[in-house]
Amino acid sequence: MAVNEAGTEPSSPHESEPHRGPDPGILITIRSLLPDLAPVEQRVAQAVLDDPGGVAWRSISELARTCGTSATSVVRFCRAIGLRGYPELRLALAGAVAHGGGADRIVAASADIDPDDDPVTITKKIAFADAAAVTDTASRLDTATLVRVVDALESASRIDIYGVGASGFVAVDLQMKLQRINRPAFAWPDPHMATTSAALRGTGDVAIGLSHTGTTVDTIDALAEARSHGATTVAITNFPWSPITDVTDFVLLTAARETAFRTGAMTSRIAQLTVIDCLFVTLAQRDRPGTLEALERTFTAAQAKRVRRPRHPRQSSGG
Repeated sequence: MAVNEAGTEPSSPHESEPHRGPDPGILITIRSLLPDLAPVEQRVAQAVLDDPGGVAWRSISELARTCGTSATSVVRFCRAIGLRGYPELRLALAGAVAHGGGADRIVAASADIDPDDDPVTITKKIAFADAAAVTDTASRLDTATLVRVVDALESASRIDIYGVGASGFVAVDLQMKLQRINRPAFAWPDPHMATTSAALRGTGDVAIGLSHTGTTVDTIDALAEARSHGATTVAITNFPWSPITDVTDFVLLTAARETAFRTGAMTSRIAQLTVIDCLFVTLAQRDRPGTLEALERTFTAAQAKRVRRPRHPRQSSGG
């Protein structure tokens, strides 16, 4: 297919895609779609992620040569991530650099833990990754979908939550939050118990599955089982084209980054917690008086389980 001088493919007269302006979240989008791109497109995507500021200033032929591919493949990559062509990609990357506070921040955002990093540097990188997971997830979260999920939770007869590994801990956290406001929620980190519970779900129930990659078979199977019996299903995942989205009615996306030292396994948890906190608070706001009463009663009950330490008068260090 021919590519014109502007780096776009000729448009069909029937195409009516809206024009997209600068997108500060373009790097988040590319990162989330990376596993599902064609191999050639992945090379282009990685070049963009490695040097977004530099690519914003390169011509399409320069980028194609760097990636060992053709200008046509670069345009196909642009279209795969929802853009019309290369000029729009350059504009979006320039916006991302400006929005992110400059190229240094974007380089830091994609930096891994290096072998010679000292504890101070490691701490800064971890703190940056955790903070970015929260802010990037918040910017990526579709509030319209969030509201529809909360609608389902509000009227749910029962809520099942599935997740294994790190996602299992987040599932338990959501269970505790929902139970604190008197919502019938149950977390099932064990795959066999999850599938057994899912088999008993039906219309009026909600099943939520947490999987960073969206490829965790146990979580996908549990959601598919619950959905087959009429339950409303929700996925919380980092990748919009992952298999888990095929068995869910609603998808809520996170934005966490993997690294060689698996900080992604940590930031994915932070990102998931951001989503469930948004779900919890939005749901809690629906019945504020009832929420406050439930929280007060459960807080009082929990307080009774704390050790009451006697106050000791401060002793003088003098004789």
